[in-house]
Amino acid sequence: MLLTDVTLRDGMHAIRHQYTVEQMRAIARKLDEARVPIVEVTHGDGLAGASVNYGFPAHSDIEYLRAVREELKSARLAALLLPGIGTVEEMREAREAGVDTIRIATHCTEADIARQHIEAARTMGFDTVGFLMMAHMIPTAQLVEQAKMMESYGAQCVYITDSAGALLMEESRERVTAFKNELGCEVGFHNHNNLGLGVANSVIAYQCGADRIDASLAGMGAGAGNCALEVLVAVLDRMGVEHGVELYPLIDAADQLVRPLQTRPVQTDGAALMLGYAGVYSSFLIHTERAAERFGVDARDILMELGRRRMVGGQEDMIVDVALEFVKGRKAESV
Repeated sequence: MLLTDVTLRDGMHAIRHQYTVEQMRAIARKLDEARVPIVEVTHGDGLAGASVNYGFPAHSDIEYLRAVREELKSARLAALLLPGIGTVEEMREAREAGVDTIRIATHCTEADIARQHIEAARTMGFDTVGFLMMAHMIPTAQLVEQAKMMESYGAQCVYITDSAGALLMEESRERVTAFKNELGCEVGFHNHNNLGLGVANSVIAYQCGADRIDASLAGMGAGAGNCALEVLVAVLDRMGVEHGVELYPLIDAADQLVRPLQTRPVQTDGAALMLGYAGVYSSFLIHTERAAERFGVDARDILMELGRRRMVGGQEDMIVDVALEFVKGRKAESV
């Protein structure tokens, strides 16, 4: 089993993509000291994610990647790419910057749009991973069919990606087991802690045979954050699992480097809980809280409506639309 740290990518969402290069270097040094096998770095929404819709980072993807590459002595460097946001050209630039693993992410029903990128990634010599986001939204059998498409394009690993932190434990078990039974490639698992099940679901994924599992220091990530890496490692240690990662450097990094950066505590509070409850993309949280404050609408109502409409990543503009509809509804009631 390979543990992949996503503090420097998914963790971007928690601080509006504002890591400094030096902060990234310091965190990367600790992760490498702990012998974490893979460290992912990019804008929270992947290569070329900088935009009005997603937010602008403090530095470019290439600046971040090159800086972290210099700090990694043994860990592989990974990057995320969403087709339609990042292109094959950005992927090529990432390869030149020292990226070893590319993770190509699509919505769980749209694996076909990753074909060009997955095939190109294999040609470039990447360790190539497919990411099926919002994996709770379709039945397991359909998710397996999408995973088979990514595998057929050349993905060496395909992830069950619980972007909303909405999967219950048996749902995680069912999906990982099905992937292991039906795919010939490796199987990965990535989740969020919106229902407080981050570590539990990751342990279940391991028990069902997942080859790669994602986590982050102090759970740094969108919504209530990801599975906390230091907690997962401690639990795996208690279970007697051989994983090759050192616990103490992770605890030090989480407490001394990552938590002090959290402008909004990464925790399963009421708003984050609603993401998992409503099945809403975790990176919607900060945008929803802004809209709720701006228009005087309950953030929980916005999230429930977004879930009802089955909104997915890339539809962040709908958050404001939903908030405005609630405002209009109140005005109509008062007439």
